[in-house]
Amino acid sequence: VAVSDVVKQKKSKSTHSLLITKEEGLELYEDMILGRAFEDMCAQMYYRGKMFGFVHLYNGQEAVSTGFIKLLKQQDSVVSTYRDHVHALSKGVPARAVMSELFGKTTGCCRGQGGSMHMFSREHNLLGGFAFIGEGIPVATGAAFTSKYKREVLKEADCDHVTLAFFGDGTCNNGQFFECLNMAALWKLPIVFVVENNLWAIGMSHLRATSDPQIYKKGPAFGMPGIHVDGMDVLKVREVAKEAIGRARRGEGPTLVECETYRFRGHSLADPDELRDPAEKAHYAARDPITALKKYLIENSLASEADLKAIDKKIDEVVEDAVEFADESPVPSQSQLLENVFADPKGFGIGADGRYRCEDPKFTEGTAHV
Repeated sequence: VAVSDVVKQKKSKSTHSLLITKEEGLELYEDMILGRAFEDMCAQMYYRGKMFGFVHLYNGQEAVSTGFIKLLKQQDSVVSTYRDHVHALSKGVPARAVMSELFGKTTGCCRGQGGSMHMFSREHNLLGGFAFIGEGIPVATGAAFTSKYKREVLKEADCDHVTLAFFGDGTCNNGQFFECLNMAALWKLPIVFVVENNLWAIGMSHLRATSDPQIYKKGPAFGMPGIHVDGMDVLKVREVAKEAIGRARRGEGPTLVECETYRFRGHSLADPDELRDPAEKAHYAARDPITALKKYLIENSLASEADLKAIDKKIDEVVEDAVEFADESPVPSQSQLLENVFADPKGFGIGADGRYRCEDPKFTEGTAHV
């Protein structure tokens, strides 16, 4: 696996063979187990008719989310894709709020108005999941510009906030990707572009869609480091993430990191997943990132089987509680239909009498005067 020279030198000079402490290892394991258990429960709830629309699960890619996001500060920002549930959980959004959003309930992180592909939390600086590929990258670039502007123009010396932009291999042939790499390098923005290369864009193999499949090489073309890492190994991801996030925080500019990973399920829960070779799926299933971390923790005496089973039990309870909470939460009222749609709600959503127009029976009949 090709990693930055800095990471190689750092590891060669290290006198301590372990990459993490016991506390760090247990935190990583718990976050990855939460992501996996949550997504498995989402599949159950979707097939039981509790969720609607498209739901894209993250199973298999947990090492990327955990490896990067658990290194961030509260003030750092994350911009995600339509595969965003686990990014939200890693950033600290409560499982209850994420599950409720998937159920379309008012207790969701977007009050039920976003759903699966549009997780957002201002409190946790999760700047959104984005349904269309590539559209989150300019938002992430803008967030990184904000950090630089606060520090250099507004003289907020303590503003060293970093932004992570997550996106997939299918996005890397889009114009917005190249435009934002250029802007970020030109202005030395504190951003890390994280490519979650799971080898398939819906049903199109990455190798068939890209003239040069080595995405990380596009970084140096714009004057920033490009790094390739095994995205099925959370410890390798974490080492690379430390360096990339550190560079951004020190004002040294952006980094492009390609994490080669794999999704264990189809593109979405509506995808029969018949296009991928069963042998390929079996190969990556044998490299499960959670199994690999568990083995590392036990072999290096950082955790016992009992420690890990206790975490498994705790997470099962958290996920069960999230489902129960979401199921019992109220659905949005009809008056919420037009909220956050127009910049000036009085221009359309609220009538002269101060009531929401959508409460007028004639509105739903299409006969209301607007």
